Amino acid sequence: MKKTFVLLAILFSAAALNGCGTTTGERTASGAAVGAATGAAIGSLSADAGKGALIGAGVGALGGYLYDQNEKEKDRYYDRY
Repeated sequence: MKKTFVLLAILFSAAALNGCGTTTGERTASGAAVGAATGAAIGSLSADAGKGALIGAGVGALGGYLYDQNEKEKDRYYDRY
């Protein structure tokens, strides 16, 4: 029960912090950091926190980058109109 609570708390924190920053580098880095923390937490449930952290960092970096590109596209759209 305690592991489930900790995991849920980490996931909600990750969702709240994902994509922080204003530049591509900041958003990608924050996504990677949050992904690594979340991946480590999930990986620890299967006794492989290191592997989970690496996978989470990759997925988080990709998510942060895609979020940044979406925000830039929205800015370009609103600048036109």
